[in-house]
Amino acid sequence: MTKRPSPISATVDFAADGVQHGYLKLPISNDESAWGAVMIPVAVIKNGEGPTALLTGGNHGDEYEGITALLKLASELEAEDIRGRVIIVPTMNAPAAQAGKRTSPLDGGNLNRSFPGDPDGSVTEQIADYFTRELVPLSDVVLDLHSGGSTLDIVPFAASHHLEDKALQRRALEGAIAFGAPTAMLMFELDATKLFDTAVESQGKVFVATELGGGGTTTPERLAITERGIKNFLIHFGLMDGEVTPPAEPQVYVDMPDASCYVQSEHSGLLELTVALGERVAKGQLIARVHDLTRTGATPVEYHAGRDGMLVARRFPARVNMGDTIAVIAEVVDRLEA
Repeated sequence: MTKRPSPISATVDFAADGVQHGYLKLPISNDESAWGAVMIPVAVIKNGEGPTALLTGGNHGDEYEGITALLKLASELEAEDIRGRVIIVPTMNAPAAQAGKRTSPLDGGNLNRSFPGDPDGSVTEQIADYFTRELVPLSDVVLDLHSGGSTLDIVPFAASHHLEDKALQRRALEGAIAFGAPTAMLMFELDATKLFDTAVESQGKVFVATELGGGGTTTPERLAITERGIKNFLIHFGLMDGEVTPPAEPQVYVDMPDASCYVQSEHSGLLELTVALGERVAKGQLIARVHDLTRTGATPVEYHAGRDGMLVARRFPARVNMGDTIAVIAEVVDRLEA
């Protein structure tokens, strides 16, 4: 059955040269606005023929490193700076970003669990559908900027995924390395089916994801990594002139081969991590304790590393519930290969 056209309309012309700032407009009707619209900011910078890069942030609304860097880039980038076209969407899930939440206050939707989307679905599903059917087909390469948001803190990295199409995997991996974050990763997702990543990769387009910190804030160091990485990405894929700038320290390569990299709590309580973010760990090493908040004299539950590697992500709030990911351990490798 053919899906109806997206209800979202763009106030920019994606085919026009020059610099444009506008909106992706999704009609809504609710108690606050009978004839309203969700307004998703978008910038298009185009200079003649060449590749198209889609740069996205705010897939989750509390991940500020990418949002901030893309808002700055959209204000600074001129058409003469590039060859081809750059489409910038700093806040994909604009309602979530404006509320400072991971998910949309309009429908509770997690945009990065809503792809490929549905033009007749919820607000979040309609946004996902527009990206899947309208913006991704325009693009050659996609850079989706994430961080840990309010509940995770993550070693800054750029990542590609294990793909059946090894040529596509190689191009994405090369882009992830060129981004120039302190760490580059081949990443395993716990549930990839409804991710933006999968919607892009299934169309044969290069997709690079990042995790660039977290804690629901930004730092000067992490924002600098993000801004340098975006420029490196555009240079690597031929949209800008210049040389890729490597990180100050030699890049660390890590692989996440399977779900065992994720350590999830089987208890609720107060989390005590015993290793620091970015620290190397050995299989069997104590990495965390969960303390019972309801009584004294209770022995805390201990969690141990299931593999050798690096602690690349940790839960940020000390309060933890059953099922929360408290740590992610990735295997350190000498090189990454498609």
